[in-house]
Amino acid sequence: MDSRFTPTKGNLIAAKQHLEFSKTGFSLLDKKQNILIKELMALVGRANEIKEKIDQKYVEAYAALQRANVSLRNCQEISMSVPIQDSVSVYFRNIMGVEIPVFSVSDQKDAKPPYPLHDSNSYLDEAYLCFKEVTNLTVRYAEVENSIYRLASAIKKTKKRANALKNSIIPKFTSAIKIIENALEEKEREEFTRLKVIKNFKRG
Repeated sequence: MDSRFTPTKGNLIAAKQHLEFSKTGFSLLDKKQNILIKELMALVGRANEIKEKIDQKYVEAYAALQRANVSLRNCQEISMSVPIQDSVSVYFRNIMGVEIPVFSVSDQKDAKPPYPLHDSNSYLDEAYLCFKEVTNLTVRYAEVENSIYRLASAIKKTKKRANALKNSIIPKFTSAIKIIENALEEKEREEFTRLKVIKNFKRG
């Protein structure tokens, strides 16, 4: 038998403290799980919205690019002047102990297109702006997808810990307290009977 559950008053007090601590821990983990699930559901909805926007913007971008190709016929050459987007930075925000990434894209909205304006037209400008928006949306989508993965992983771990408290640790201490209390009550009855016998023996 676990020495912590030897029927003594000290162990009884300790077991009750452990039980109370475990119940508090379960309550906190349950609240954490609910908050994380709520955040996850919001992000799933946001991911679907962003995905729809990306799909729609791609349609617009390729349509504009096709019109530009027909009218200019040198789009491939012009596209070589467009720099690779490598200005994405990352920082993190904390949700109930879970680090959630936030991606930031350096975007100069008023900056001129990177290609010569005299070699372009409105169709190419439209295609450029559409693909630029696709890039920004893709970064947002990657941010949300990464956050969903991290939250799902945290929810799984939190649920596992909460279930361990609920199904193992709390019942264990609840049972131990009952056993210790019963054993102490039995000792008290035995001690009372022993003292009564001694008292009667002295009278006789």
